[in-house]
Amino acid sequence: MFMTDPRRAFTMRQAIGFTVLLLLMPLSGCFGEGDLGVETAEEGMYPSIWDRHTLDWNWTGTYAMVLKQGPHQPLPVQEATIEVDTTGTWEGGPNTAEVHLSYWLPSNTETGEKVPVIAVVSPYFDYGSPGSQSTPTNVVGAGRGEFIYDNFIPHGYALAQVAVFATEESTGCFDYRGDGEGQGIHAAVEWLGQQNWSNGNVAIYGKSYEGATAWEAAAQGSEYLKTIVPISGTTALGPLLYKNGSAEARSQVMHSNYGGSILDYDSDDLDNLCGDVLEGFLAGPTRYGLGELDPYMDNYYDERSHIDKALGTYKGSIYWVQGMQDWNVDPHQVFGGPPGTQWYQTYIDEGYEVAGMLGQWEHNYPDQWAKHNNQPSGYGGEAIHNMTRWDWGQDLFEWMEYYLKGIGERPSLHAQIQRNDGQWRIEETWPPLDAMWETPSCDAQGSVGASSSVLVTCEAFSMDRDTHISGLPTLHLEVTPSFDGGQIFAELRDAETGLRFGHATMDVRYHAGGYNAQTVVPFSSVTMLMEFQGMDVILPAGHALEIVLTQSGEDYLPPACSNACPITVNSGTLSIPTIVRDDANVLITPQGEDAANNA
Repeated sequence: MFMTDPRRAFTMRQAIGFTVLLLLMPLSGCFGEGDLGVETAEEGMYPSIWDRHTLDWNWTGTYAMVLKQGPHQPLPVQEATIEVDTTGTWEGGPNTAEVHLSYWLPSNTETGEKVPVIAVVSPYFDYGSPGSQSTPTNVVGAGRGEFIYDNFIPHGYALAQVAVFATEESTGCFDYRGDGEGQGIHAAVEWLGQQNWSNGNVAIYGKSYEGATAWEAAAQGSEYLKTIVPISGTTALGPLLYKNGSAEARSQVMHSNYGGSILDYDSDDLDNLCGDVLEGFLAGPTRYGLGELDPYMDNYYDERSHIDKALGTYKGSIYWVQGMQDWNVDPHQVFGGPPGTQWYQTYIDEGYEVAGMLGQWEHNYPDQWAKHNNQPSGYGGEAIHNMTRWDWGQDLFEWMEYYLKGIGERPSLHAQIQRNDGQWRIEETWPPLDAMWETPSCDAQGSVGASSSVLVTCEAFSMDRDTHISGLPTLHLEVTPSFDGGQIFAELRDAETGLRFGHATMDVRYHAGGYNAQTVVPFSSVTMLMEFQGMDVILPAGHALEIVLTQSGEDYLPPACSNACPITVNSGTLSIPTIVRDDANVLITPQGEDAANNA
């Protein structure tokens, strides 16, 4: 039997502090299937985001809690298996496959009230080698599921946990981020939206792969998918594993690592071994070794790019959450795109309702304080004291109430961005559209190879005020490659203190930027149009910037040509987006002596 943990209770002080306000809150109405039916709410239904730091928060646990616990109880877990027609989906695969999911309903459904669904769609249910697997779908997932279970079911939401094809009790091929996987996710969303207890509104929530499944669903365009909350979620596989052609170490083994962890090592696994799976085993090594001579694998990576397919197909809203110090799913997944494209702003420009929470954390949730505490200097360490968002549960609650129930005020479609020193502020969008581009004079010359590096020194910025860098700086290097290959890794830092600000990397064959390689003629000059990962940092008055150029850095592989392909740097131009802000948009977040990240 599935057992639930005791639910948290608010303290008496919290109850007294909010009883009057919360008794005035309108109750959730009943809506017809697929009908959002937005209710009119009086202004001030929720405490202002600017006042949240003055309120009492429950920060005694491992994740954030809403201000007020809801009145409903979770009903016992139920399970469902959905049969999907997969004819022609996989080369050599089955013609039908099943998606398995488990779900918890709130007690108000027993009286006939229809409720929205928040789904976590994942390969990580029953994941791992035999004997050490994670929990199946019918157990509330630690971290990702518990947060929804505790905060949202009591407020009249259903929680669903969905296993992608070939994982847990779902069958079919493990089509890592491919069309087949998207087809299974779409079937689950459609099923959840059509149940007699559902109001027809579904959200997908989750981090990393579980954020990727949100984009996979969005690309399918279900009428029932009303909002997605990807938290450092992969938007496209190619740019995740290759940054302008530079290969991450995991690019060689991603499909095989997942494949090995979802197998039970019995006859049932034969269902998993179709042509798409074998293609995934070859994709990384082929792209790394052949570069521009690998047009075939373009098909593999194009199929696994979802953010471009979702644009214009998906009809819902987006709450984008991203760690600005995330090396697993880096900020370029949100703020990158083909040359001339910046996905976050593109979706806004195309009329989507978009909000963002962009903290200096790594590959974590906004409220994952235990992980926030582990960040070193230059990688978010300076922001730890103000990093954890104890109001994340309330923030998301207000978002879901509007987009899934039609209750409350329309959320402010802004970007909450944290600077590298810890300060939060609210911007209309990010990067800010009013940024001014400055081009300091820099000296960039030397050879970058397996055993050589170049230090680029730049003139100092303003002597009388700090410089606020906000956006994606660019570095255009005039270089002479010695081979049809080679790469440069650039680290931007404060020249006075050595504090790291950010990085960029590029294979010289991708010198034009983006995803398309070009053959490079050895000893002919080209311009490498490098772009740094998004950063929001303060350079103190009178300080200068410097850039260290090496052949590879952090978790990137050296170029396949190894020692045989040094690159001569002839000159370079650094362009820095800067902004000027007063304190008007500074956001004070709830942080107290009892907050875990201050302990």
